[in-house]
Amino acid sequence: MKKQWQEITQSIKEIYGNKEFVPLHEPTFDKKEIEYVTDCIETGWVSSVGKYVDELEKRLAEFTGVKRAVAVGNGTAALHIAMKIAGVQANDEVFMPALTFIATANAASYLQAVPHFVDVSKETLGIDPAMLEDHIREIGEMKDGQLINKQTGRVIRAVVPMHTFGHPVDIDALLDVCERYGLVLVEDAAESLGSYYKGQHTGGFGLFGALSFNGNKIMTTGGGGAILTNDEKLAAYAKHITTTAKIPHRWEYRHDEIGFNYRMPNINAALGCAQLEKLNEFVAQKRQLTKVYQALFEQIDGVELFTEPAFGTSNYWLQTIIIDPAKHNRDEVLDVLNQGGAMARPIWTPMDELLPFKDCPKGDLSVTNELNKRVINIPSSPFTRGE
Repeated sequence: MKKQWQEITQSIKEIYGNKEFVPLHEPTFDKKEIEYVTDCIETGWVSSVGKYVDELEKRLAEFTGVKRAVAVGNGTAALHIAMKIAGVQANDEVFMPALTFIATANAASYLQAVPHFVDVSKETLGIDPAMLEDHIREIGEMKDGQLINKQTGRVIRAVVPMHTFGHPVDIDALLDVCERYGLVLVEDAAESLGSYYKGQHTGGFGLFGALSFNGNKIMTTGGGGAILTNDEKLAAYAKHITTTAKIPHRWEYRHDEIGFNYRMPNINAALGCAQLEKLNEFVAQKRQLTKVYQALFEQIDGVELFTEPAFGTSNYWLQTIIIDPAKHNRDEVLDVLNQGGAMARPIWTPMDELLPFKDCPKGDLSVTNELNKRVINIPSSPFTRGE
């Protein structure tokens, strides 16, 4: 097995021009980023006010097809504010996948709400709507129009699906579940900028969507995120409370509620504007990389390259292989790849196994636990060498 994976490691390095070390995902910059960032510096407006913040919000809304986008400091902040404005309160429960990055659970916890972990689908790696409904029927009951967890007595307020590695979840089925049980849908679209469900961009189906522009995302602002919504009033409120709830005035400092200093700096937005102009190119390159990896792995027994569901178009943010543990040892594979200079990592530790969330409510997580032993992410930066 070791020799086979050493050969695969070498093939991956050849795909990226025989680099000594191939990162999992690195940003791509050129003269346009330098031009915009330099312009921002020269204006002196590098903090939370400036033309690039407004421009990025406008362009994001246009690109994703929503009415408004509100730029913030990171994806976790976007999730935090989205859940807050969606009505998640202290002691509420929030359905979310156990297989997600910790930001999803952290954001709910900031509101003193309780993450409630549910299982995922092998077809999407995101929340399985059928399993979610089965779990609701087992533990839930409707009282006065609200879904109550019979085991804890708490209100279950929202569902926060995550589009894992850029692959869209089955949104229509989730929306049906939300409608039947009075749940608010907030999409964790941190990884899915440039991904579509049945032709519509992810992040625009729920009351809110949350994006991330961390340095390893498909486009980056260095650090940053955005809230997406089709509700103009909620967008205005999101912008208000993420700007310390300051009432606009030429010189006075008056704040009408407790707000958050979450606004994206103008210099980050300048970088984002340049990146967004190239996003379609990045997606095309990453989809080409998928074809290259398919050719590499199709002859290898016990290894499957994960591909988009039939109803979705993925940005393929992170390329994902799923191994047969009877034929390949996950940790040995990770060791060979990383030792050989091709950065690889396992999927996140399931949330219910982490110390801060070990006592949170959860459903049957059999698929999550299976995938945890089988999923490996491999180098995924935009591929530019052609076929």
